[in-house]
Amino acid sequence: MVKEQHIPLIIMDFDGVILESVNVKTQAFHELFSFSSEHVDEIVNFHIRNGGMSRFDKFRHFYNNILKEPLSDDQFDFLCDRFSELVLDGVLNSPFVPGAKDFLQHFHSKTPLFVVSATPLFELKLIVEKRGLNKYFKKIYGSPTTKMENIIEILNIMDCQPENSIFVGDALNDYKASQEAGVRFIGRVKSGDPDIFIGLESVEKIVSDLAELKTYLAGLIC
Repeated sequence: MVKEQHIPLIIMDFDGVILESVNVKTQAFHELFSFSSEHVDEIVNFHIRNGGMSRFDKFRHFYNNILKEPLSDDQFDFLCDRFSELVLDGVLNSPFVPGAKDFLQHFHSKTPLFVVSATPLFELKLIVEKRGLNKYFKKIYGSPTTKMENIIEILNIMDCQPENSIFVGDALNDYKASQEAGVRFIGRVKSGDPDIFIGLESVEKIVSDLAELKTYLAGLIC
């Protein structure tokens, strides 16, 4: 008798996992903080090193630790609104990560798919809707709730054990959230980019795109 194939519950980051939209946000941070030419490179480098951190936390860090200036509520609101304006068109026009569309079409009817992103929830829902991706996901999660909290909520509502759940991410903060929530982790490292997950424990697999991820998950038999 052939053993039944089991596909775990799959939770996915968005930028850099479903869409190749990471550079759009890097460019937005550069433009947004170009008023401080002496600090803009440090700000952009912090953003790059801390993919998966919400823009809200990054803004606070920039003012507290780099600009060393108070961040008023009005300025914070301006930064949030302007950043959304800068990235929205770019993300909406970003290409899919290779294999992503086929991956979603293949797996959405086989296992629950969720998005957990650091993008603000209202903006993320708009992007997912405009890209025609709603049908693939059981639910979409964004900031300000943390990734770890959102993953745990998914496990609770699905009554799913962490070991039967996989989080696919492309940033160290994604890895950290998976460890805090106790779920399995697969890292996506774009072809040609350095592998930021080298030497980390409990990284189940590294893939360069979602075609490779599809092949790996299709081969899982429990």
